[in-house]
Amino acid sequence: METTEVKTEGKKLFIESYGCAMNFADSEVVASIMAQNGVETIQNEEDADIIFINTCSIRDNAEQKIRHRLKALRHNKKHNRDLTIGVLGCMAERLKKQLLEEEKLVDIVAGPDTYRELPILLSEVEDGRKAMNVILSLEETYAEIQPTRLNSNGVTAFVSIMRGCDNMCTFCVVPFTRGRERSRSPESIVGEVQELHAQGYKEVTLLGQNVDSYLWYGGGPKKNFDKLSAEEQEQSVNFAQLLEKVAQVSPELRVRFSTSHPKDITDDVLFTMMKYENICNYIHLPAQSGNSRILEKMNRTYTREWYDSKVARIRELIPDCGISCDIISGFCSETEEEHEDTLDLMRNSEFDFSYMYFYSERPGTLAARKFEDDVPYDVKKRRLAEVIEIQNAVAKRKNKAREGKRYKVLIEGESKKSDQDWMGRNDQNIVCIFPKEHYQKGEYVTVEIERSTTTSLIGRVVND
Repeated sequence: METTEVKTEGKKLFIESYGCAMNFADSEVVASIMAQNGVETIQNEEDADIIFINTCSIRDNAEQKIRHRLKALRHNKKHNRDLTIGVLGCMAERLKKQLLEEEKLVDIVAGPDTYRELPILLSEVEDGRKAMNVILSLEETYAEIQPTRLNSNGVTAFVSIMRGCDNMCTFCVVPFTRGRERSRSPESIVGEVQELHAQGYKEVTLLGQNVDSYLWYGGGPKKNFDKLSAEEQEQSVNFAQLLEKVAQVSPELRVRFSTSHPKDITDDVLFTMMKYENICNYIHLPAQSGNSRILEKMNRTYTREWYDSKVARIRELIPDCGISCDIISGFCSETEEEHEDTLDLMRNSEFDFSYMYFYSERPGTLAARKFEDDVPYDVKKRRLAEVIEIQNAVAKRKNKAREGKRYKVLIEGESKKSDQDWMGRNDQNIVCIFPKEHYQKGEYVTVEIERSTTTSLIGRVVND
């Protein structure tokens, strides 16, 4: 392969990641690919020969933040002409030539499926050219690449199990920036998890835009189980089966997963969670809206009533399951009555926490092409504030009810507010803070909760 001749030996790379967990996991894949070509990834931007910004396009404010960052880096390049600046990920896929040629902010543009080509793109820059590759793939999963863990706490790690998305929600840019769904082989996933366990990691999070639609059969990834032959179905591995394989690596290894699409999470997944104590009782289940007409307009493929029944089923089978949510306020044509339905959803579902935003039209999405972004900005902001107010009240009340209870917590690192305290998360993904005493990072401890805030539980370690 020609990449062995690329003039990268001895260079230093700084990677800055924005957006979702998948972007951070991708940056670890990039670091591994670059290491194979003699490039060291460092934590100090000032000493870097190459700076990659791994970007997010899901909201306009995310893109604007990255633009400002790229402009600042371009200014710095005046003092270091040998510095190479590259933009990776979703924003690279969406804006392509605009970043490279029109605004001249970067030297390299690389989409999420082209990271193997980065050494070649760097060689083009070395030869005085701009370099771009944003071709989306139907097959690329980086399955055999062992990621270089960046900024790792040595305790928790992300493991990507699939790439892309086929759902085509009208508000979402992901299908256009990350391409079609394809799954990694279960062998490569379990192998990566086993390697992490051998290195001393105590928790893995299985990542995908929609983990519940994971599907692998003997010959490779395939989307629709019903279209498999009987032999292929016999050989296939769905998400519930993959989850079990990962849980079986070690009972001492915690397993989480994200994100679940409400239409795809099955009872089999819930039964697997019930079967294995080391699979955390926590599900991120984005609703996006509490109104059926808006959900249809978003192409979410379920109704409000269906979503309510899914939450009820989860709590029937796993009563102590933590559930979190995504909400978009002010989607196209949303009325006050429909907004009230979302507020009602927040009250009734009692999410442990939520990621809440007002609608930001993304160029190229179905909503941008088909619908008018007609809810005024100030109305969006007010509706979002009302959603946040209810979520905060629910979370505060639920956390208050956890006072006096005991939870198994994995120590992940120091508390952000005090170097005298540890932080970790309980099974339900709630942050717990407690004094360090003689305990060490990576240990499991039992924490008795003494007080709480909207976002955290505070307590002390007790002996069972």
